[in-house]
Amino acid sequence: MKTLRTKMLVAGAVGLTALLLFAQAATARVGQTAPDFTLTGLDGQKHSLADFKGKTVVLEWVNPDCPFVQKHYLTHNMQNLQRAATADGVIWLQINSAAPGNEGDYSQTAATKWLQEKGAAATAYLRDQDGTVGHLYDARTTPHMFIINPQGILVYAGGIDDIRSAKKSDVAKARNYVSAALADLKTGHPVAIATSQTYGCSVKY
Repeated sequence: MKTLRTKMLVAGAVGLTALLLFAQAATARVGQTAPDFTLTGLDGQKHSLADFKGKTVVLEWVNPDCPFVQKHYLTHNMQNLQRAATADGVIWLQINSAAPGNEGDYSQTAATKWLQEKGAAATAYLRDQDGTVGHLYDARTTPHMFIINPQGILVYAGGIDDIRSAKKSDVAKARNYVSAALADLKTGHPVAIATSQTYGCSVKY
């Protein structure tokens, strides 16, 4: 009886270890293949990361009510980045992982209005209300930025820049990690700064 119980405990421990290893493997890591996902855009169209293989993809975690997000949209810093990137053929996906009823969980109508008012130039705005994709990428703040190269490898994860404030005046003084990483990719160079400390409001899972 004791032997059987011991075997069951060992089997359980092995199973738990396997599950933990699987969870770790499934989470996005810089330098590894970015995990695939599918989310629905405001137009009702489904967008999968796999659809954009061969293109550079930027993921921007967004919450319209977050002061840090507002800083980058009120100064048009984010929109200018989006326009420059998409003009170069980059796919730019905004992802909102706010849970239903939480701060920043905009309805389809409200999100569309906000995007129009701000003049956003992203490829698509995607709602991730159950937080699946946010947790998959360990998105912690808004904004939290990720860049995936044409080979499907995650090559950047972190903050948009190096000044962690909500002050609009800091945008012009900051070193923009996203534009620098995209410039590296455009010229065929490895991304010089592949990770940085993200900052902003917590994602409202």
